[in-house]
Amino acid sequence: MPKLMKFSRLLSVLPLLFLAGCNMVVMAPSGDIAMQQRDLIVISTVLMLLIIIPVIFLTLFFAWRYRRANTAATYAPEWHHSTRLEIVIWAAPLAIIIALGAVTWISTHKLDPYRPLDRLDAERPIPADTKPLTVEVVALDWKWLFFYPELGIATVNELAAPVDKPINFKITASSVMNSFYIPALAGQIYAMPGMETKLHAVINREGEYDGFSANYSGAGFSHMRFKFHGLTKEGFDAWVAQVKQQGTMLNRDAYLKLEKPSEKEPVHYYAGADADLYNAILNMCAAPGKMCMNEMMHIDMMGGGGKESAENHEKLRYDDRHADEGIVAPAATVPATGAPARSEPERSDGSSMQHDMPGMPSTPGMDMQHQGHSMPGMSNGADPAPAQLNNNN
Repeated sequence: MPKLMKFSRLLSVLPLLFLAGCNMVVMAPSGDIAMQQRDLIVISTVLMLLIIIPVIFLTLFFAWRYRRANTAATYAPEWHHSTRLEIVIWAAPLAIIIALGAVTWISTHKLDPYRPLDRLDAERPIPADTKPLTVEVVALDWKWLFFYPELGIATVNELAAPVDKPINFKITASSVMNSFYIPALAGQIYAMPGMETKLHAVINREGEYDGFSANYSGAGFSHMRFKFHGLTKEGFDAWVAQVKQQGTMLNRDAYLKLEKPSEKEPVHYYAGADADLYNAILNMCAAPGKMCMNEMMHIDMMGGGGKESAENHEKLRYDDRHADEGIVAPAATVPATGAPARSEPERSDGSSMQHDMPGMPSTPGMDMQHQGHSMPGMSNGADPAPAQLNNNN
């Protein structure tokens, strides 16, 4: 018996040991947006528990009350309806759904990441003369690049901002989709190549906070982390001065070297950055000779370039931009890179699922023309692009 009691005490302490190892930053954040999101989690949980707890209690109560041994319990085999009970059963969940719907509707608009802030915290509005800090974020493989366009500096894997100063994040990616996430500051926002997402946030307490990618993006994903520093105005000015003193220049050539996939990248400071570099990354034309997406969209808006636009093919190739150097981008497809597939698909019986149609070879990379199986609409040396892309006939 004493051994059983001792074991029971150990079991009661075990959940506390698990909780002690948890990082509760989501429930104890340091930024107003993250605090409002925390409150939403609490409100939603409480509203749901208003149903869950009574149901659990009544389930246990009915199991005990109407057990077979309790002959004193009311036995009514012909009972089938109670208006009073039906009202309770339907009214309570309906009221909770209405409350959750109202909270969700209001918070969805109020906490829209694209919506500029209207307060520093629950008790302080933003002063009229406050100018937000703009930070341009680029998710690289596998590191984070931050531009401060108003300050003319840039950093890798380190971010800083003054306390109680609104921050306007502009977020994109160079290759595959990632997710920009600082739990203490605000919720995660996706970073996607060729697109710009936004986030408005503010940090209310000094400290060093963790930031990372919350979306798997390849081999170096686990180490795609950075530090976010919440500083006083004086501390932030000192940090900017340090970046300018210790940093180098981030031009197109330096960026193209930085852009190549790497893991566990150390912090880099750049005292100056090409003013148009972020827009070039966003429009996928940072490399020399590439056509920017906004240029291509302008051509499309004007009705397309017709057959003469065939020369734009090389300018728009992107996924295999490092193929000549033996580096294949994580998102590169086999047709784009020319690299063979890593493995052949298999049938359920484990055999290789190669081409086994009558008259078709089983050799990967076969030439359809040489095997006498020409594809409709194709000839030797023809551009396999869909005909609708060259429709200026």
